[in-house]
Amino acid sequence: MLTDDFVVFDDRFARLAMGNVHVEKLYTCCRWAEGPAWFAAGRYLVWSDIPNNRMMRWDETDGSVSVFRQPSENSNGNTTDRQGRLVTCQHRTGTVTRTEFDGSITTLASHYQGKRLNSPNDAVVKSDGSIWFTDPSYGIDSEYEGDARQSEIGACYVYRLDPATGALTAVATDFAKPNGLAFSPDEKRLYIIDTGRSHGAQYPKHMRVFDVGADGISLTGGSVFAESEVGMFDGMRVDVHGNIWTSSGDGVRCYAADGTLIGLVRIPEVVANCCFGGAKRNRLFICGTTSLYSVYLNTRGV
Repeated sequence: MLTDDFVVFDDRFARLAMGNVHVEKLYTCCRWAEGPAWFAAGRYLVWSDIPNNRMMRWDETDGSVSVFRQPSENSNGNTTDRQGRLVTCQHRTGTVTRTEFDGSITTLASHYQGKRLNSPNDAVVKSDGSIWFTDPSYGIDSEYEGDARQSEIGACYVYRLDPATGALTAVATDFAKPNGLAFSPDEKRLYIIDTGRSHGAQYPKHMRVFDVGADGISLTGGSVFAESEVGMFDGMRVDVHGNIWTSSGDGVRCYAADGTLIGLVRIPEVVANCCFGGAKRNRLFICGTTSLYSVYLNTRGV
């Protein structure tokens, strides 16, 4: 029997949830937890605590939590590249960085057409090694999550960073505040969240879906995939079946690839982001405002 932590809207979700499984709180005392990334080789999770200007580390082997990096340049989204290195979006510096195996930090992106980026927010690495990231203005809107300043670009784009040349291409330019993003399992679709509603009722709070061209770079389409019903979507991940697990105001909402809302994992705080991890990639780690949560599922992350 499913616990009260799961809400089933469609029978397809019942197959993804596990009986007698509860959401676990792993840590609290954050101000705005974001950007979880799983490191299988070390069996640990790294995530950002943006206003506290630090990155945290949770160890699966003993449940301990420690500070991974401080200051973190108000880091937000994190992911791993194809070699297992940490890729981080940094608000304060307006950059996307990579942490090398020796601990040194390489700046991968800082400017577009000679103008400083706003505050890179979330990133995903495609199988060809390219890094796709969003660049809204949250880190420059106030002093709380970065340093307040005017946008040099004057807009908020989605970018692709070429792994061979380092060239930056704006792949989507019609967003108010592009936020979380994720590829479908076959990488033929790209889902991108727009949290423009944070800056006014006239702006969207939805998720859009794009078709990825045969060149692996160009995007077409961009229709609305889902509207956020409670709060706003933020970050998301996709499982091996193509289901989208996205943050919302009441937990983690799960959408089937056809756009149907099929279920909800209840979290007692507003959720910012999530990622799959654990030995079998069947454990969903959830950043919920002040706390880090996890829950085991009957599916695996891509």
